[in-house]
Amino acid sequence: MPRETLDRKILALRDACIVLSSMVENAIIESVEALRTHDLKTARRIYAGDNRINEKRFELENDTITTIATQQPIMARDLRLLASILEVASELERMGDYAKGIAKITLLLGDRPLVKELVDIPRMAQITTSMLHRATGAFVSQNVEVARQIPAEDDQVDDLYNQVYRDLVAIMFENPATIDPASYLMWAAHNVERTADRVTNICERTIYAVTAEMKEFRATDDELTI
Repeated sequence: MPRETLDRKILALRDACIVLSSMVENAIIESVEALRTHDLKTARRIYAGDNRINEKRFELENDTITTIATQQPIMARDLRLLASILEVASELERMGDYAKGIAKITLLLGDRPLVKELVDIPRMAQITTSMLHRATGAFVSQNVEVARQIPAEDDQVDDLYNQVYRDLVAIMFENPATIDPASYLMWAAHNVERTADRVTNICERTIYAVTAEMKEFRATDDELTI
């Protein structure tokens, strides 16, 4: 019976991971689209909605800690999984912060025209949210093979980010009056790029939970978020 109870608890925690990940995924997609279309109403909703993501993260953490304390899992794999859920919850909450940061950029820009048509940033967001969706699925199903494959896609996001950076720097050099709005777009691109990095962290946690292998796919920079 204790094993059955623990299995039910873990299943519920996995479901909660999926819910939180879905909230974050939608926030990223909608925040970038709001930036592209000057949708201030949506940007305000996403900015305010970050509180719900935070609450969901804390609920998941509390339920995980309670499970550890009350069910006393004795199998190493169970403990690794529960510890990894805590890490994944933190990663997802931080991704929500990035979406909130993009929403804030939209509000700061207001009705001012964008200095560059948003093409590459939405592409970055599309790749990143696809990575996130599949990484979360790999985590809850403990699919190590998929978790090992996804981080390679981060290179596509990095390449697009570098292209955005170069384009915006060129715009700023050509017209110094664009420095502030161009800088805002750089921050938006940076937030999407960092989201992809954190998806890679989820893949690392999946591998650890199943195999006990601590595999780091790449070193990451300090986070900078508006």
